[in-house]
Amino acid sequence: MPTATAVIVMSRPAAAAGAPRCGTCHRPLPWIADADDATFADIAEAVRIPVIGDLWAPWCRPCRMISPAREQLGRDLAGRAKLVKVNVDASPRISERFAVQAIPTLLVMRGGRVAARQTGAPPPQTLRARVGNALAAAAQ
Repeated sequence: MPTATAVIVMSRPAAAAGAPRCGTCHRPLPWIADADDATFADIAEAVRIPVIGDLWAPWCRPCRMISPAREQLGRDLAGRAKLVKVNVDASPRISERFAVQAIPTLLVMRGGRVAARQTGAPPPQTLRARVGNALAAAAQ
């Protein structure tokens, strides 16, 4: 008779105040979440760490091209920032709120306020430097 195997799936809620850590080694874990008009406040504004808002659309070729670099940036900044991806087609109120006129747009936010903004698709090293500078400025 075959034995049953239990699979435990651990997930981090998209909306939480702290930053996720590994339950075993306690290292920071990357926090990448999707948000829309209805969930943005809970997911992006109720956190204590800075938020990198990635405003994109599925039809946007530059958005799709730089998405892996932005997600890698979110993984590299584990414990220091949360990456929140927002599809602007599905979230027109977020686009309006932040006056997004071109995509991809990256917002570095602290407490719901924009500390820095990057529009376009810069090379990954330029993106990393700009986000690092914005996070340093937001921390002050």
